[in-house]
Amino acid sequence: MIVRILIWSLYDSKTTIEELRDSLAELEPPSGWLWNEAGERFGVATFGHELPEAVAHARQLIGHEPDVADEFDLLDL
Repeated sequence: MIVRILIWSLYDSKTTIEELRDSLAELEPPSGWLWNEAGERFGVATFGHELPEAVAHARQLIGHEPDVADEFDLLDL
C-alpha cells in the first residue's frame, strides 16, 4: 500500500485553515486531513494508489502545489 503525505504552508495562500475545514470532503479512513493552526500549515495523509479527488479541491482552494509531497510504501509486518 502507498502512503502519501502532502503539506502546504498557508502563509501566502488564498485561504485559511478554517475555510478549508468548512469546505473539504471527508476522506475514507485511514486517510485524513492534517492541520497546525499555530504554524499555518495544512496537509493530508492518504493511503492507497490514487489521491482522493478532494486533494485536487484543496490545491485549488490554497492556490499552489504542496510545499512537501512525500510518498512511502507501507511496511507490512
